[in-house]
Amino acid sequence: MVSLNPIRILKNEAEEEKAEVARMSSFIGAIAIGDLVKSTLGPKGMDKILVSCGRNAGQVEVTNDGATILKSVGVDNPAAKILVDMSKVQDDEVGDGTTSVTVLAAELLREAEKLIEQKLHPQTIIAGWRIAVDAAKQALSDASFDHEKNLNEAALRLDLENIARTTLSSKILSNHKEHFTKLAVDAVLRLKGSGNLKAIQIIKIPGGLLEESFLDEGFLLNKKVGVHQPKRIENANILIANTPMDTDKIKVFGSTIKVDSMAKIAELEVAEKEKMKDKVNKILAHKCNVFINRQLIYNYPEQLFADAGVMAIEHADFEGIERLALVIGGEIVSTFDSPDKVKLGHCKLIEQVLIGDECLIRFSGVELGSACTIVIRGATQQVIDEAERSLHDALCVLAATVKEPKVVYGGGASEMLMAEAASRVAARTAGKEAAAAEAFATALRRLPSAVADNAGYDSAELIARLRASHAQGENTMGLDMENGRVGDMKKLGVTESYVVKRQVLVSAAEAAEMILRVDNILKAAPRRRGPDRRPC
Repeated sequence: MVSLNPIRILKNEAEEEKAEVARMSSFIGAIAIGDLVKSTLGPKGMDKILVSCGRNAGQVEVTNDGATILKSVGVDNPAAKILVDMSKVQDDEVGDGTTSVTVLAAELLREAEKLIEQKLHPQTIIAGWRIAVDAAKQALSDASFDHEKNLNEAALRLDLENIARTTLSSKILSNHKEHFTKLAVDAVLRLKGSGNLKAIQIIKIPGGLLEESFLDEGFLLNKKVGVHQPKRIENANILIANTPMDTDKIKVFGSTIKVDSMAKIAELEVAEKEKMKDKVNKILAHKCNVFINRQLIYNYPEQLFADAGVMAIEHADFEGIERLALVIGGEIVSTFDSPDKVKLGHCKLIEQVLIGDECLIRFSGVELGSACTIVIRGATQQVIDEAERSLHDALCVLAATVKEPKVVYGGGASEMLMAEAASRVAARTAGKEAAAAEAFATALRRLPSAVADNAGYDSAELIARLRASHAQGENTMGLDMENGRVGDMKKLGVTESYVVKRQVLVSAAEAAEMILRVDNILKAAPRRRGPDRRPC
């Protein structure tokens, strides 16, 4: 006799969502994430306040950066996590467009939901999307212009400034965008096309005003020189190390030493001091006049360095010390037995400078001539943190543009151009794929619509006018958010990096396609914690 009871193959607490339920769950999660960051889009987008819990309880961040918001929000929905990961990849790849890529993917899934209700199969929708993506990519490539072929260096700088202005327009720095545009462009042009952003150090010093931020042609380290050591050194030979320089603790975990008199303790201390003295002598054998250590330098070795006339800098954080090694052309070492095999760093001058209330160390005339430091000032820590994120986005976009100097027009002009291309290919496509291609065009038009909505303008009116302009072949027309009307982006100088736009299009389409393919969600049973039988 055959049993009609369903056979369960999963563990007791494991969960399974099938077919329409799984698809609906994915759509709802992804669309919710898109709606979360949609209000931050554009030059007049709003900010979010992020309040931390746990170890950093009470810590507050104010930002409109899509990657930062999504990184800080804990999500449980699998589809939402895919969009969060996608925004992180966008941030790592090109630095900007994190909000746009999330919103576009969410809008694609919103349109896909409508098509599935009309009984279109997901694979049919994906086929239509791929047709639309190819047409949109081709239209974007045709509309871009390349500096290497068409323009000289002065025109490249002008367009880099326009791109930086466009990037910073939607950030907290929008009121000071001219000042920070100059800082970002000067810093990136110093790289001479290498695109190595590690050569640009950003230091945040609270106090003062945002417009007091400046670019320093050298490397600044936010540390102090040891007591009674030289504060200024010319033609410096620098040894960078990551080694313990402390003498007052036993290194073996759990070890104990028993002595029968105070004299034995004194002997131990003398032995430890001699050991440290030998280590310092090995360091001095490298013929360096500056010693920089990632770890602490205790009083006794600091005194030995002072007696030898060597500048010693302690507790340089690892990211800072790695960047410093790159800039001065040295290596980070942890053993000192082979001085001839160690590569020292060099610079023409090391001196202490005072910025606000902070005393910093400046390395001038470093081996990597393109190195520089941007010092950000600001009234509060939140303002400075957001200014750093904004400047990081601008630097990443400019570096990507210098590597691939193609530029497209902003203000929604590129999105509308791609949408019109997708609509044209949809009109020529036979079969159900045409509906999916047209839905892709509709999703693209939602981006400039969100920008207009966030500025408080009538998006329906503006998008209708913009669409009419593009239908007549005016491909440089976009949204002028300063005056709330359709304007010529070429005359207004609103340009964006082609690399960023292409990445937004491709990443959003791929993520939406991945989510649309899902027809089953399996959640593993939580692992049971067994009784703790370890001895107390």
